[in-house]
Amino acid sequence: MRVIYIAGPFRGASAWAVHQNIERAEALAYQVWEAGFVALCPHNNTRHFDGTLTDEVWLKGDLELLSRCDAVLTVPGWQSSRGTVAEVEYAQQLGLPVFETLNEL
Repeated sequence: MRVIYIAGPFRGASAWAVHQNIERAEALAYQVWEAGFVALCPHNNTRHFDGTLTDEVWLKGDLELLSRCDAVLTVPGWQSSRGTVAEVEYAQQLGLPVFETLNEL
């Protein structure tokens, strides 16, 4: 099975905004599973770790996870997130396909 990395905003202006970002990523990850792929949703990996380590630690770890995937699927609105932009750029450097919709996948 192909492993699909879910890339989308995590941080937000409030705890509620962060929660909503995680919910959007989770919903997309579920759709990926329904479509017959494996979804790797990093939002769930660190959802309760906010403020414990630097953003650089989380991004470095996420890029390592991404490098082990077969493709990237972005959450709508991903362009507003510096972290997601970095993930997409890294995926492109690795030659991984990046999709913006489930239908493209």
